[in-house]
Amino acid sequence: MKRIKAACIRQTLHFLLKEDIDHQLAAKLVKEEVDKYKMQLDRNRTQYKILSESAEPDGSVVIEILKQYNTSPVGHYLE
Repeated sequence: MKRIKAACIRQTLHFLLKEDIDHQLAAKLVKEEVDKYKMQLDRNRTQYKILSESAEPDGSVVIEILKQYNTSPVGHYLE
């Protein structure tokens, strides 16, 4: 028999701008989407650690995140 002792997933997320709207509005919407994503993680009580967050020259945002996989324990991954 085997059991998961610890599990996390590492993701790189690229929040892209919408192309059919004004650039400043699109950049603002991306920022709001990033904030909404983080709030959703908190609301769902998902344990996570943002490894890097950077704004690209075009206004899009790239986040590298290590987060809890389903409801598995995270062990030492988020230390």
